[in-house]
Amino acid sequence: MTSRVEHTDVGAYALGLLEEDDRFAFEAHLLGCPACRSELADLAGVASVLHGIGPLPEDPRPPSSGDLTGQGDVVGRLRRRKAAHRRQRKGTFAAGMAAAVTLVAGGLTIGTQLSAGEPPVAQGEAENMGPAEQFFAGGTPIEGKGVDGVTGGLVVESKAWGTHAALKLAGIKGPLECELISVGKKGERRVMTGWSVPPAGYGVPGSPDPLYMHGGSATPLQDVDRFEVVTSTGRKLLTVEA
Repeated sequence: MTSRVEHTDVGAYALGLLEEDDRFAFEAHLLGCPACRSELADLAGVASVLHGIGPLPEDPRPPSSGDLTGQGDVVGRLRRRKAAHRRQRKGTFAAGMAAAVTLVAGGLTIGTQLSAGEPPVAQGEAENMGPAEQFFAGGTPIEGKGVDGVTGGLVVESKAWGTHAALKLAGIKGPLECELISVGKKGERRVMTGWSVPPAGYGVPGSPDPLYMHGGSATPLQDVDRFEVVTSTGRKLLTVEA
């Protein structure tokens, strides 16, 4: 571990707040740190929830340089605060992330915890997997029903802040923009994560590797009816029953 890489950088990495060189260094650190990989799996869902909060109500007080209570999206404000404190240790910022989120979201509390153990994946295999793939491989997948050759499934778990899911998707060609959505039993729809599919696609001839993604929803798992992978045009590619 280099002097600029700390275990507490997980929060900043999950929200995309690290500078490029720090990001590369932290990704290298992840390969040899099971604790950080485990915590990153939890924070991936939190990051998706934060992106979905959207603009905040206007604060009547004049904003200050470190204020997180004015208008703007949550992650954007955290990103600007991170830039302002770039010369300080990232651990301080990551440790205060949960408190800052509670403040700016007007009562929305998101909790994270460090998992006690690693998924049952062989060490040699785990080193070649990203966090989403490792979580998927260590869980019990729920197979989905796809269209036009699309296949995939989800591994899901209940969290204090809602639902965390790892998606495996194959048989899809681009270019496309897609989202993983949780659909509640009362019909509410929440975007868990989104991505772009390159022209080569995933899990198809010439590009055989499937896509693995993390996502998070504020809807509790027991209140989720199903999960859907949809395109930006509204076309449903995959449905996974909860």
